Amino acid sequence: MTQTTVKRLFDDTRQKLDLAWIAGATGGSRLLTSETVQKPSLALIGHLNFVHPNRVQVLGAAEMDYLRGLSPENLQEAIDHLYATELAAVIVANAEVVPQALIEVANRTETALFASPQPSPRLMQILTHYLAKTLAEFTTLHGVFMEVMGIGVLITGESAIGKSELALELITRGHRLVADDIVEIYEISPETLEGRCPSLLQDFIEVRGLGILNIRALYGEVAVKPKKTLRFIIHLEKPTDITKADYDRLQMQRDTQEILDVSIPKVRIPVAAGRNLAVMVEVAVRSHILHLRGISSSQQFIERHNQYLNLDQESNS
Repeated sequence: MTQTTVKRLFDDTRQKLDLAWIAGATGGSRLLTSETVQKPSLALIGHLNFVHPNRVQVLGAAEMDYLRGLSPENLQEAIDHLYATELAAVIVANAEVVPQALIEVANRTETALFASPQPSPRLMQILTHYLAKTLAEFTTLHGVFMEVMGIGVLITGESAIGKSELALELITRGHRLVADDIVEIYEISPETLEGRCPSLLQDFIEVRGLGILNIRALYGEVAVKPKKTLRFIIHLEKPTDITKADYDRLQMQRDTQEILDVSIPKVRIPVAAGRNLAVMVEVAVRSHILHLRGISSSQQFIERHNQYLNLDQESNS
């Protein structure tokens, strides 16, 4: 099961949501395993089935108005109801004043308590989107992930075939590195995959003979990208791995690859001495973009060829 921690959620969204960590300082290690963000109004009055463990609970204007109207005894009872099941974190929105009783229970139960000036609908929207992406199903693949002409391209092939060297040449031609060697692929929505780089490997690439290179330091901020939607796969293979039956001179060797039950277009490029693979990759990406627009160079050639055949037949008749 994909999961994250409350501390990571706080660190990643603190700036955007103006979050302040006001109580439950020891609750940062709690795990979040659900992308649901809730406003548990009914939980405050005892409907505990509306509170689920390991989720983020938001207290907006309606909830805080309800709490302010309670006597001290009833206020304590309502807050105890809220914390009766294990929560991951509680966020008080709309710059509401946080009751002291809420702070005390958060510290006692070691549950992170945050405050934000943001309206609760916006806060819930951003948190839900963040958790959906962070907790998305994922897998890891071996390869190099690049942004080439705005398209997320995964370059695969057996070890030592030259993937990292090709990536380095593409970077010098103005394209951007996302990940080298290990690529994390997340299903962020149905039919949409996003490739990311493990934090340990961010900005780095290993090239045989040169060692480990920091691409950000060498080429600047524009040469790297933290993530990109995966749209295209280019598989490098030795010419000996391609049989004549597999080879079609009129068009690219198109195929698809299933990743997390999503079909990604894939082409194969033979690797041979003297071939400029960076140019080949650029042309493959350009051709793929045209293909998405319904333009096929091979089909255009076949149609022109047929026109010439028809003209020859007409002239000979």
